[in-house]
Amino acid sequence: MKIFSGLCPAPPHWDVPWPEIREAFGWVRALTGVEQDPVHHAEGDAEIHTRMACEALAALPEWRARPEDERVRLFATVLMHDVAKPYCTQHIDGRITAHGHSRRGDLMVRRILWELEAPPEWREHVAALVRHHQVPFWALERPDLQRIAFRVSLLARNDDLVILAKADILGRICGDLPEVLENIALYEEYCAEQRCLDGPRPFPSDHARFWYFRTPGRDPDYDAYDDTRLTATVMSGLPGSGKDTWISANRPGLPVVSLDRIRAQLGVRPSGDQRAVAAAAYSEAREHLRAGRSFVWNATNTSRQLREHCTALVAGYRGRVDIVALEAPPRLLRASNRGRPSPVPDAVIERLAARWELPDPTEGHTVTWLSRGAARSGG
Repeated sequence: MKIFSGLCPAPPHWDVPWPEIREAFGWVRALTGVEQDPVHHAEGDAEIHTRMACEALAALPEWRARPEDERVRLFATVLMHDVAKPYCTQHIDGRITAHGHSRRGDLMVRRILWELEAPPEWREHVAALVRHHQVPFWALERPDLQRIAFRVSLLARNDDLVILAKADILGRICGDLPEVLENIALYEEYCAEQRCLDGPRPFPSDHARFWYFRTPGRDPDYDAYDDTRLTATVMSGLPGSGKDTWISANRPGLPVVSLDRIRAQLGVRPSGDQRAVAAAAYSEAREHLRAGRSFVWNATNTSRQLREHCTALVAGYRGRVDIVALEAPPRLLRASNRGRPSPVPDAVIERLAARWELPDPTEGHTVTWLSRGAARSGG
């Protein structure tokens, strides 16, 4: 992206232009004065750490050796890796903690880069790294390490995660630096052994991948027999992203479980209590599933949790899950929403956008991202 490219350290001096970076991004200025645990961050506040991490990145030979576009993307990631600390830092029992800042950082990065109109694949690569940036520090202690490493490989790259982790830890003053660097090296070795270091982890089929991520302890190389008997197309996207138009053009003739239609039938406003709407939608979906009939599930489904309710139900009836995620740049989406017969209130869109998680390839047999006519398939 141009805004990051213009600020990214470059040869021959590889300098980090911190005053220009602070001027460009309000979310960088928000890090000023944010306290950190002095045991792991004796260097000072979150802004000082972020600057030091960017400088550490610029000094890494493996980062300098990357193509320019990859250097820029990793620089943006390091710059944003602690973006949520101002909103997550707390004092608990005499300690300073920023618990949850990785997950919230994922959400914030997606929103910031969406507003900047970053390409979806570029944006999701950065967001996935921010979401998992602490994993290599303590990787060998995690029982779910394999699934995390595979998920990162499907959305981003684990060798990028290794570089991010190195820049993060080298941008600190802390006593356990050698131990953490060793853990990062072990994580890199583990990913190489698992065939997921510098590219997506291969699976025998999309059905095998789908059930691997739904079944703890499953062998990732097990070629599961595909016993699906119907296909549910699960839509995902903010109001105004074009879901109805896409369904008309791409799934003509299929029955549609439409939450907008059900809301209109029940007289429920988008800002009202949605429990009756959801119950009616699930009832309709079960009718199609029992009949072995393919259908479309048309709802915003902007969070992973909401989509999981749909996909779990479909999977339980031996259904194939095809997720289609639509989006548009903010200005186009808001204009499209205003042109609807019943526009969704801006406050509802803002609330959904703040919690927006784009579907990833672990959630369905296929996961397709569509934006302004461009597509990226995750299955």
